[in-house]
Amino acid sequence: MSDPEVTRGGYSIFHETIADMTYPELEQAIAAGAVALWGLGVIEQHGPHLPLGTDAYIPYARLRRVRQLLGERGVPAVAIPPFYWGVNHVTGHFTGSIHVRPEIMIEVMVDVFRSLRKDGFRHVFCVSGQGDALHNRALAEGVKRGRAETGIDACFVLGTAQAERLGFASGEPYLLTTPSPPPTGKYMDVHAGNWETAVMWALYPGTVREPIIPTLVPTNFGPEDLAEWRKGGEHAKRKTPLGYLGDPAAADPRAGMDAFQAEAAAIADVIARHVAAAH
Repeated sequence: MSDPEVTRGGYSIFHETIADMTYPELEQAIAAGAVALWGLGVIEQHGPHLPLGTDAYIPYARLRRVRQLLGERGVPAVAIPPFYWGVNHVTGHFTGSIHVRPEIMIEVMVDVFRSLRKDGFRHVFCVSGQGDALHNRALAEGVKRGRAETGIDACFVLGTAQAERLGFASGEPYLLTTPSPPPTGKYMDVHAGNWETAVMWALYPGTVREPIIPTLVPTNFGPEDLAEWRKGGEHAKRKTPLGYLGDPAAADPRAGMDAFQAEAAAIADVIARHVAAAH
């Protein structure tokens, strides 16, 4: 079910990033006007059926596809290896969820922006692989500080629904938003549920514990349940003892691939428009 143009290279998150380039090759890309694409996720539990690296795998694959789409439009781009030492407030009590303090994440981001600006990059576009509000607020702060301290045009690309949930003001120069698909279904599906399971199943089937999926009953949570879960720690463990919130058994890898492609296309669109407006 995986798309060979997306998953070629196996499961290496270095494949087709600057980590596999030589420095003269990167210098040539920068001289040609390449923009930088950077996914920022976490190592975090994703139920008994998905790997801890889910939130690094998905943005990595998404930006590889974005890079292909930008190339088709004449916008050269390179991918930065994904960041995965992020903030895990909600699931931090689960085994395998590695939590980094927000201030540490921000400082690392700023240092990366300094390095990219030193090398001559003018634009960096960041996407999140993690839904945790504290992670995404730290990401936004890192982007803002990177812009202020280095002069690089760093942008956080995210969906309109996520921007609204996080309270980000519209029109901020560091934010680029893509249309969010309308919610589907009666219940919440936000972590290791239908969507994430479907996308991972489509992109990286070897990491998915397929026999377990049919045994996972839907959580059937409404907004109040979600608010309790988002308190994190023991609240999250009590609400979701198996570590997922949603309906993973409903996942369809074909639908996952369709959603993946649509999201990548939307990100490529907004980046291409931004780059064109800046030149």
